[in-house]
Amino acid sequence: MFSLYYIGRKQMYFKRWSPAHTLWKSTALHRVQWIHHSEGKTHCSECLMLDGCFFQQGKAPPCPHHPYCHCTLEEVGDTVVWANVFAYSDYSKFDPYLFNTQGKYPHTKEKLFALWGYTVEDAPWLQTEMERQAKEKYLRGDYTLGKLNKDGQRICIRIEIPRKSGSGTVSFISGWMAEPNGKLRLTTPYGGK
Repeated sequence: MFSLYYIGRKQMYFKRWSPAHTLWKSTALHRVQWIHHSEGKTHCSECLMLDGCFFQQGKAPPCPHHPYCHCTLEEVGDTVVWANVFAYSDYSKFDPYLFNTQGKYPHTKEKLFALWGYTVEDAPWLQTEMERQAKEKYLRGDYTLGKLNKDGQRICIRIEIPRKSGSGTVSFISGWMAEPNGKLRLTTPYGGK
């Protein structure tokens, strides 16, 4: 089924409609999946990168994303989400990048982690802990949307770790990229306080 939408005075386009859209607007669903419908000759690179990504209801990128967008947000069950969500990172995001073991990066992030008592020997633990927290917080909807472009939808997740050089904890923002079927890929381990 299709509904007619008007943009401006004379332009119009058709948008796919299904009973699930009515259900989505009328009940308190928890998670949605971005679905790209190929109904034309051109495809938006941003929509293609969102295709198949899971989001907490109310924390998804705006849909439709642009005029003539054929994408939809469709309900996805908790079982599917819990079975598929997975956070992963490349070890090189920690060593050499975060701890700057080769002296190539001008960011000085390694100095912050040194103040908190962390060294490059802690990189494997930090990697595992950040992946664990990212997955848990993403499943709870405890994230904010970052920049969306042709490379995909960035997601910001706050990470909390214990101070090794004293008592208490420290928290900071980490950057992740949402990928299809609940995959989260680390783009930056430290994105700011």
